[in-house]
Order: sequence, then C-alpha cells, then structure tokens
Amino acid sequence: MSKVQTSLRLDEDKFSEAKEILKNLGLNFTEAVNIFTSMVVANKGLPFDVKIPTKEFKNSIDELETQNGKSFKTTDALFKDLDN
Repeated sequence: MSKVQTSLRLDEDKFSEAKEILKNLGLNFTEAVNIFTSMVVANKGLPFDVKIPTKEFKNSIDELETQNGKSFKTTDALFKDLDN
C-alpha cells in the first residue's frame, strides 16, 4: 500500500495534549490518524455521531458540572420523582 504525506493545521495546545494521551495508549499521532481514517472508510462517514446538543442536554451537562442537579438517597425516591 502506498503512502501519502499530508499536513494539518491544529490547535497547538490540543495537539500536544492529544499526543500525550495517545502516547499513554501506545500510539503516535500518525497511527491515530490512520486508525481514524480507516474507521471513516469502514463506516462510510464519521465513526461517531455528530449532533448539535439540545437545550435540555446542555442544561443537564451544566447541572452535572456545577453539581446543582437533583440527588436521591434511594432508587425509589428517584423513580417517584421521575413519575411526577
């Protein structure tokens, strides 16, 4: 299989962080890009869903990040709240 060389323009901080994460996984950046490319071909598209989050989803994430969401002591209490 022949190889092609390409260039990418990436955010420097994210590139450095990604390289460190990949190193911990035993991969280099080129190997990760080759895996991604193979998955795009295999899936005939991106290998993950790309969606615009709904307002409800964004609010849920905000609640998790700020720890302002509801909490329950028992699953019964959770299900009772869900029923209401």
